[in-house]
Amino acid sequence: MIGVAVVGTGFGQKVHIPAFQAHHKTEIVAIYHRDIQKAKAIAATHHIPHASDNLTEILALPEVQAVSISTPPFLHYEMAKQVMQAGKNILLEKPITLNANEAKELYHLAKNQGVIASVDFEFRFVPAWQFFSQLLSSNYVGNLRLIKIDWLGSSRADTSRPWNWYSSQEQGGGALGSLGSHAFDYINWLFGSVSRLNAYLTTAIPARINPETGELKSVDTDDNCLLSLELANGTPCQVSISAVVHADRPHWLEVYGDKGTLILGSYNQKDYIHGFRVWGSQPGQPLQEIEIPQHLLFPQHYNDGRICAFLRVVDQWVKGIETKQETTPSLYEGVYSQLLMDLSHKSNELRTWVDVPSLDSFLANTTPY
Repeated sequence: MIGVAVVGTGFGQKVHIPAFQAHHKTEIVAIYHRDIQKAKAIAATHHIPHASDNLTEILALPEVQAVSISTPPFLHYEMAKQVMQAGKNILLEKPITLNANEAKELYHLAKNQGVIASVDFEFRFVPAWQFFSQLLSSNYVGNLRLIKIDWLGSSRADTSRPWNWYSSQEQGGGALGSLGSHAFDYINWLFGSVSRLNAYLTTAIPARINPETGELKSVDTDDNCLLSLELANGTPCQVSISAVVHADRPHWLEVYGDKGTLILGSYNQKDYIHGFRVWGSQPGQPLQEIEIPQHLLFPQHYNDGRICAFLRVVDQWVKGIETKQETTPSLYEGVYSQLLMDLSHKSNELRTWVDVPSLDSFLANTTPY
């Protein structure tokens, strides 16, 4: 069994703890929360032996071989650095840092320390997405001509939802960080790298109630993102992301080629992992649903659907730890997602297209970006 410490108890308590306790090769041996009383309460509820408000104390425990971090993004860099410097394997939530330079530093640190560092890009492990990837690889659509992506949610649509770190750019908030980080990863996975991009980011709800004062506090993060990408192979890709709209089709990918069309989409408003279906057609033919092969389906379901996909991420991480071989998705993919987010902000500020360097050249460049 691999002894895991869970750092971060929001998403961590909803998804990480039940997944690690369900996995046959992981055991949660410690929990971190900045409030020691809350740490102890969570540990007691989930029968976890150690609870602490001190990360150094947790990393000193010999039974801790690996650490999962699901704290808000502004805490990731320092915590991840401390974990890897202690020689522990790490599973990091996205966005992995606040900027690409920090991400690059973590990537090289993982290499130098010889630890296995994974990132929770869970869409790579969702059955419909895996099937969609296989169909693309089989040349179902032929030569790509156009890609359209809509990811439209209502998680931030309620204007009475209070101000928190998501409302602050310096704390890593915004729709681009929470949703765009995933989108940039799966675009790279499914279609390849990006050569240039143009981003337009807006804030539909410019102020929210500060829970500490009861007064309105300014929001400086994006809740709408319109992205135009040109892939390295020349294919245009249009991406629309929102966290403040009520849409009938919350997550939809359309791929058009000279041989056919493939569509991956979900009508599921409450569970962003389950509910995806795949449709395809050849020129002149109507769209027809294509059944997802049985062997790709999740073997078990949980009340929180996100646990199903996260368990597969954990499985990859465990394999990497056991074999001492880096697995995908790793910090390599995490750096690329962060680089594209940085360039999106740059494009939005300059109101122009910006070129995207190759990931290998960015990682090899010692000059801060």
